[in-house]
Amino acid sequence: MTATLYAYAFLDEFVLLYPVYALLFADTGLSVGQISSLFVLWSLTGVLLEIPSGAWADAFSRRLLLWLGPLLGGAGFALWVLFPSLWAFAAGFVLWGIRGALGSGALEALVYEELERLGAADRYATVMGRSHAAGQVAVMAAMGLAGPVFAVGGYPAVGAASVLACLLCAATATRFPEHRTATGHEESWAATLRTGLADARRDRSVRGALLLVPAVAAVWGALDEYTSLLVRATGVPEAAVPYWLMLIWTAVTAGSLLSGPAERLGRTGFATLLTGSALALGLGASTGSPAGIALVALAFGGFQLATVVADARLQRRIEGTGRATLTSVASLGTEVLTIGVYGAYGALGSTLPHGTVFALGAVPYLVTALAVAVGRRRRR
Repeated sequence: MTATLYAYAFLDEFVLLYPVYALLFADTGLSVGQISSLFVLWSLTGVLLEIPSGAWADAFSRRLLLWLGPLLGGAGFALWVLFPSLWAFAAGFVLWGIRGALGSGALEALVYEELERLGAADRYATVMGRSHAAGQVAVMAAMGLAGPVFAVGGYPAVGAASVLACLLCAATATRFPEHRTATGHEESWAATLRTGLADARRDRSVRGALLLVPAVAAVWGALDEYTSLLVRATGVPEAAVPYWLMLIWTAVTAGSLLSGPAERLGRTGFATLLTGSALALGLGASTGSPAGIALVALAFGGFQLATVVADARLQRRIEGTGRATLTSVASLGTEVLTIGVYGAYGALGSTLPHGTVFALGAVPYLVTALAVAVGRRRRR
C-alpha cells in the first residue's frame, strides 16, 4: 500500500501546468481581478463539497473517489489548453476543486484504516509524512521540467504532460487496497454524515483535534501562494526567484520526512514547535533580505511538520465509521480560513510590504501555541 501511496502522491502533484498556469491566464487576456475570481471559485468549490465528499467516502468506496478525482482534474487541464478562455478556466477550476474535495478525507481514512488492519496504525504519521514529501519532490520536479517542455511545445505540451500525469495518477489509485464494505445507499450516506458530526459534538478531544488542523495548516498554506512575491521583494533577480522557492520547498519536504519522530511530541513540544516556527517566520520575513528567506523556509518546514502531526492526532481520536467525514470537516475549516487569509493578504498587501504581511502571519501561530499550552495545563 505504501508504494502505491507514494506513487499516487507524486503523480498527483507532478503537474507541469502549476508553475505556468497564471501566465496562461494572463496571456489569454485575463485581468488580475478575473484571475483572483478564479482562485475564489476554486476555493468555494472545495468548501461546498468538502463535507459531502467525506461522507461519500465513508458510505461508498474510498478507492473509487481517489481514482475519479484525478480524471476530473485532467479534464479541467485539457479544457484550459484546448479552449483558453475565462469560461474554460472557470470550468477547469471547478473540476480541479471537485478533484481536491474527492481526495480530501478519503485518502487519509483509507491509509489509516489499512494500517490499522495491519496493526501498524502507529506508523501513520511516518507514512503520510513520506507521501507529502513525495508530492513536494514532484512539485520541485515539475518546476524544473516546465521550462524546457514549455520552450519546446508551449502551453499545449505542458498541458498534455499534466493530463498524462492525471491519467497515471488515476491508474495508480486503482491499486489501493480497501478492506471494507461500502453500503452504497443514499440513506447510509446521510446517516454517515449525521454520525460523524455527532461524534465531534460528543467528544471534546475530537473537537479539539478538528480545530487544530485548520489552525496549523491554513495560514502558511495560503502564504505559500505569495512566496514568489516575498522573494522578489528582497531584491533577488527574477531569474533567481525559482531557486529560492526550491529552498523553501526543500525545507517543507524535510518537515514531512521528520513527521514520524515528531508524532511523539507532547503538548509542550508541539507548542514549542509552533512558537519556534512562528518566530522564524516573523524574523525572516521582516528582515527584507535574501538571508531572511532561509528563516522563512525553516518556518514553513516546521509548519508542514506540525500539519502532518495534527492530522495524525485527529486520526487517532476518531472512532467509528465517520473517519473520512470528520477529516473532511477539518479540511473544510482549512479551506474557509485559507479564503480569509487570501482576503486579508489582499487588503494588507496593498498598503504594507510583503515582508510585513508575512510577519503578521506569525501571530495566529503564537495564539495557537498558547492555546495548546493552556490546554495541557487544564488537562493536568
